Amino acid sequence: MIKRYSHTLVRGGSFLQLLLLATLPVSLAHGNSKVAPDIENAAGSTKNVIVQFRHTPNTSDHQKVRARGGALRHAWPAIHAAAYAVPAEAVSGLAADPDVAYVSPDREVKGSLDYSEETINATLALQAGIDGKGIGVAILDSGIMAADDLDGTGAKAQSRIVYSENFAPVAADTFDQYGHGTHVAGIIAGNGADSTGARYTYTFRGVAPDVQIINLRVLDKNGKGTDSSVIEAIYRAISLQSKYNIRVINLSLGRRVFESYTQDPLCQAVEAAWNAGIVVVVAAGNNGRDDTLHTAGYGMINAPGNDPYVITVGAMKTMETPSRSDDLIAGYSSKGPTLIDQVVKPDLVAPGNRIIALRAQNSVLGNAYPQDRVPYSAYAHGGNNRISQDYFELSGTSMAAAMVSGAAALLLEQQPGLTPDQVKARLMKTASKTFPTASLSTDPATGTIYQSEYDIFTIGAGYLDVWAALQSTDVSSGTAKSPTAVFDPASGTVSVLFDTFETWGATPSWSSSVVWGDSVFQKLSSVVWGDSVVWGDTTSLGFSVIWGTSVVWGDALTNSPENVSSVNVLIYGEQ
Repeated sequence: MIKRYSHTLVRGGSFLQLLLLATLPVSLAHGNSKVAPDIENAAGSTKNVIVQFRHTPNTSDHQKVRARGGALRHAWPAIHAAAYAVPAEAVSGLAADPDVAYVSPDREVKGSLDYSEETINATLALQAGIDGKGIGVAILDSGIMAADDLDGTGAKAQSRIVYSENFAPVAADTFDQYGHGTHVAGIIAGNGADSTGARYTYTFRGVAPDVQIINLRVLDKNGKGTDSSVIEAIYRAISLQSKYNIRVINLSLGRRVFESYTQDPLCQAVEAAWNAGIVVVVAAGNNGRDDTLHTAGYGMINAPGNDPYVITVGAMKTMETPSRSDDLIAGYSSKGPTLIDQVVKPDLVAPGNRIIALRAQNSVLGNAYPQDRVPYSAYAHGGNNRISQDYFELSGTSMAAAMVSGAAALLLEQQPGLTPDQVKARLMKTASKTFPTASLSTDPATGTIYQSEYDIFTIGAGYLDVWAALQSTDVSSGTAKSPTAVFDPASGTVSVLFDTFETWGATPSWSSSVVWGDSVFQKLSSVVWGDSVVWGDTTSLGFSVIWGTSVVWGDALTNSPENVSSVNVLIYGEQ
């Protein structure tokens, strides 16, 4: 059963006549509903594919693929799926098998590229003795380099990286050659050892500086990986859950959305982790300035951040002050709703711009961009401009996701019995709802000035507040599944739709207006969906991309240029 939230998000406007129903099946948009729309673009005569079956794949299923010239690469019984290498000409025949539900390419994923404990009130948690002790956080990234900041405390301190394994293609070890994973680990778990003591004026500490780190490398030295490497690592985290008390998985990576989350194997894998009782935190993506689809950056949430069961995080700019009052949304932060399913995302936002954390020695990012390394004068008494070997700054929703993963670990240390849904709901409800009406940002790479709105598809439920979440004693019931934005052609409105089993709206204390804030919804009708503010002169095209099928599956998506490089976002940040 479903119910509709009473606040209207969109009213009137002749352009709404052009919208198509959000519930149109994918099969109407592509010739074969069992074959992913981008599979023909996969290079080579042999294609690496992920096949989802209607049952748990068995020896007979694998043999049928071998009979078509294929070879088994990985098997994931929990999501009724397996990865194969198959001849290109075998794909259509494979999809015709009645036991096969869906075939998709093994797609590429990549990292979604002054640390601010004060901004999110994490220092108050540390002062109260809540530091993530006993909680395991699995970091699926480019690997993690050993560092003093990732060790325990005391004279015989051991590394808190308690497990490491490599799943990245064309890589043989778990070391961070790219430099992304180590930085993410520092934000989540750094204890500031190399910036603590009498000689230092500032300590670069992570949100949960005593958690155990499970290092699962899925990205290569260029920050790229594949769906199958990420899925395989997710299942390793699930298998190690009891041994290391893994309660959180951080995914500061993603790729474009090509099908419904109900069909996407990457989304099915994160749901398996959620079902296992693990909080899954995902970067929203850095495509908020991507107007490829003529939506002014809306509808650009990356997978698996489009899955409604995970916590999807957008990025804020701290403006290099400890106060939240002057903070602004990062223009590159991807905005919702999600393509295909129109899920309301992101779920919340956190600091992500120009974040100072660990630098992996001799890594690609650490060496290629010396301007992002921190001078000792920034945190040491009498320090000169000599460049630090230990810390540098990066920007992106990757960094924001790491903040939320750390916050989740603190909540779970304080209340170990919380479920993933209760953690998500608590973080969203206690997030700060105070934002400006709009703001401008400048892309330093191009000089282009962007206007950002502060609506439900940009900031979600609000700005992460760690201390508020820890002080709250509210425990939700039901799921914290992200709702869906739905167009109703009869009334000419777009509204938010909730399942009756969801937390939102179940009681006054968990109502949608409490979690997302009335002001956000009020802005939607006049600002976000205004004919000129967001969609500009291409209103009709923008709306048909989000709610239609012909544009989503057309050349504008599958043949468009790659998303803005995460490296560019990392290096340049914002002005």
